[in-house]
Amino acid sequence: MFKQIKSFLNSMLDQDAPGTGASSSADTTVAIVSLLCEVSNADHDISESEEHAIVTTLSKFLMVDSEKAQELLAIGKETIKSSNSVFDFTSDLSHLDQNQRINLITAMWEVAYADNHLDPMEEAIIRKVAALIYVDHNQFIRTKLAVLNS
Repeated sequence: MFKQIKSFLNSMLDQDAPGTGASSSADTTVAIVSLLCEVSNADHDISESEEHAIVTTLSKFLMVDSEKAQELLAIGKETIKSSNSVFDFTSDLSHLDQNQRINLITAMWEVAYADNHLDPMEEAIIRKVAALIYVDHNQFIRTKLAVLNS
């Protein structure tokens, strides 16, 4: 299933040429989308506002149009059904620089607060991801407060 998803993402992102790093890019894209879906699904209720936040975030974070972001959302929902833990996704993000990691945590907070309610499981997932991708606790709190104040 993951090969099909990667193949689809490669064609969608126009990176099918050999040697372009398409597989790595597809892994990163699937990981980001899946982590955002994990947050929205943490309380076992994916609201429309959370889905909208994911689409908006993907459009901004991955620089894709909303149609492609919708397709990515569908892929993310399917991918998290077969995952064992968030480590399945964070292991594909080791090449991100610190700023990109912080932007990802910010995006996760935006999804968590999209329905105007922070479930403890949503926060736990974001906390775990932050630790796994080496975002320190101070930055974890700063991103949370920045999203709350915006």
